[in-house]
Formats: sequence, C-alpha cells, structure tokens
Amino acid sequence: MPAVIVVGMQFGDEGKGKITDYMAERADLVVRYQGGSNAGHTVVVGGVEYRLHQVPSGILNPGKICVVGNGVVVDPSVLIKEMDDIESRGHDVSGLRISHAAHVLMPYHVRQDELEEGSRGARQIGTTRRGIGPAYTDKYSREGIRFGDLIDEECLRKRLEPVVASKNRLFDRLYGASGFGFEEVYRAVLAQARRLRPHIADTARLVNNAIAGGKKVLFEGAQGTFLDIDHGTYPYVTSSNPTAGGACTGAGVGPTRISGVVGIVKAYTSRVGSGPFPTELLDEKGSSIREKGGEYGTTTGRPRRIGWLDTVMLRYAATINGVTALALTKVDTLAGTGKVKICTAYRLGSRTVTEYPAAMDELARCEPVYEELDGWSDEEVAGVTDYDRIPASMRRFVSRVEELVGVKAALISAGRDRRQTISRFEVF
Repeated sequence: MPAVIVVGMQFGDEGKGKITDYMAERADLVVRYQGGSNAGHTVVVGGVEYRLHQVPSGILNPGKICVVGNGVVVDPSVLIKEMDDIESRGHDVSGLRISHAAHVLMPYHVRQDELEEGSRGARQIGTTRRGIGPAYTDKYSREGIRFGDLIDEECLRKRLEPVVASKNRLFDRLYGASGFGFEEVYRAVLAQARRLRPHIADTARLVNNAIAGGKKVLFEGAQGTFLDIDHGTYPYVTSSNPTAGGACTGAGVGPTRISGVVGIVKAYTSRVGSGPFPTELLDEKGSSIREKGGEYGTTTGRPRRIGWLDTVMLRYAATINGVTALALTKVDTLAGTGKVKICTAYRLGSRTVTEYPAAMDELARCEPVYEELDGWSDEEVAGVTDYDRIPASMRRFVSRVEELVGVKAALISAGRDRRQTISRFEVF
C-alpha cells in the first residue's frame, strides 16, 4: 500500500511544494489534507515559478488526480483564480477533485478574521487575515457550509441564510462593523458553485479505492508541525493539524493505510508571525540568509524570521509525525555563509535541555547550544544532482542532521527547480 505523507517539520515554508511536486512524478494521486489559502507552496518547473495556495502541488505533473480533501477550508474565489492561472499556462486541471465534505470559506470569514485579529492589539497572533480561523470555527460550531451544500441551490439558501444573519449580528454588536446582504453572498457563491460542481466528489472513497487498487498516493499538508493546533507553539499556531495524523482525518483514510512519512526540513529555520524562536538570528547573518533564500511569505509577502537549524525541534517533530525519511531543502541557501551552526540542545537557566519544552514560557527562555560545522560554497553545489559529488562539508552536515534526528535523508534539494534535487533512495 504505497501511501506516503509529506509533512513540514518546522514552522512551515520548508519547501513542501517543491518536494511534493518532485515526488508527484511517481504518484498517481496527490491529496491536500488541511489548511486553506493562508498556505503558499512555490513550485519551479523548467525555470517557471508557480505559487499554489489551494490546488495540490502535484497539479503540474500531467495525468495526476489532485484531491482537495475534507480537512481543507476552501475559498472558492481563490481556487477559481488559481485554476484559471494554471490553465492559462498550459496545464490541465480536469483531474482536480474537491471533497463534498470540505468547508467553504465565505467572505464573512475574511471580515471576521480581520476584525478579530485587529481587536487583539499587541496580542495579535499573526494570522494572514484570510478567514481560515473563523472558517474552522464555524466547522466545529456546526455552522459551516460544505461543498456538498453547493450542489442543491435551495438547500444552499436554507443553510446559508441564518448563518449570514448570525454573522451580521456579530459584526454589529461586537465590533460595530457593517455586515453582508444575504442575496449578495448567495449569488456570488452560486456563480462559484456552478464553476466548481464538476469537481466535487466523494474523495474519501476515491482515495481509499486508489490505495486498495495499488495506486501510489501522496498526501500533502500545509504549514508545519510547530504551527499545529495541538502540537505547535500554541497560541501562535494555525487552525488545523498539519501533522501526519491530520492526513488521516483530513483525507478520510485509516492510519493502517499509510506506508511512510517524509519529513521536510529546511537547512535552517524560519517562521512568520509571533511566538518563541530559540535559534532566531537578529543580525546581519540572518538578514543575509533571508535575502539569499527569498524568505518572504508566498501568501502575504511578510519577511520571515530566520534562525539556525534546530534539531531539538526536529526530534520532537520526527516523533509526533512518525517520520520514516527526511527531505532536506535549501542547502544551497547556506552556501557561502561561512561556518554553519546546528542547535543540538537548549540551555534553560542552569539546566541543559534536549527535549522540546511543552510550556511556551519555558521555550521563550531557552538559549540554543550549538555545534559549528564547516560550510560550503555556491560553486561546489551548483548543478550537482549526485550525492557523491556534493562537497564533503555538506555531506558531514547531512550526516550530522541524520544522527541528531535519528532519521535518514532520502532527498536533498539544492535549488528551486524540480531538477535540482538529489535522490538517495526511493520513498514509494
């Protein structure tokens, strides 16, 4: 049963889009299992850049079925725009399928997100203000609209009308803000529904049948382990489960169907938004890595906070996700930076800590304990796709990461393009 989950082991932005696109060449189905348009996956094929937010990253590989699972909250306007962009550049989206149980992100969710985040003042979480949190809130308060509701127009009217009225009362009484006219929302959603109806399906059945039939299925999450609503740096987290367990609930497959988990690790650490970050670099070195790596949010354009690689984090992420192989990305970004550091433990007062703290106030007080390794140059990694030909210093870096995390690296990414990937062993 070749069913593999791709999961970010840091704060997101690890390069999951590229790795998913690369692995999708060997897959039959690619399934996105959580998140919304707050996630951005950048894929470069033949020197052409694509920025994907809701469409699975396998869409650029011809002949693939790409599934948006029930665990995703989908903004129809963003999805349609993304589909149009992909088609305009010569790619086929007819293989896209959207779960009938996926929730629809509405305009009032975006308004609610903006108002809630703005009201927090100095306590802002750092959301993208795309409506993701409120959409998940409605899902769990049983007020959500699902894609299956879009099939019957009268059913949609009955489901949507009381929700719009409820949101308008919330905006008026809590924030003193204007609401939405029901007909305005209803007609906009109807127009989007007519475009998307051919893509709506029972995707849980589709995915399970594919696995049972011996097809290769690749599950793709958004964000990363430390933005997970349960296992991340709460409250500075996203509203869903990017961790591997989220693939089972977010796609409708049992855990016994999963054959492997590939953990994506950037050769350094980055995050956007607020929250503790022990290895953060607030100096010129951090700025240099940010600029060379293009570390700006795909969705928001926000500059990412930069730090050295943190293997205390990675060991925890490997455990939580049951990682069976690593994919190490952006080793080319560290080229030419001189000595490279790896955090192996934390110093917390008089103690040395090797386990990731459960309490965020403790994590905020942690200071990194580093190992320093020799670096490598741009010339040494340019165009290299054979592991035996990469510089010895980089091989030592990879080996040390493997030792500290306890998992072997199957893939090493040394550039943005699909072709700039070193494969050491097959994952499927």
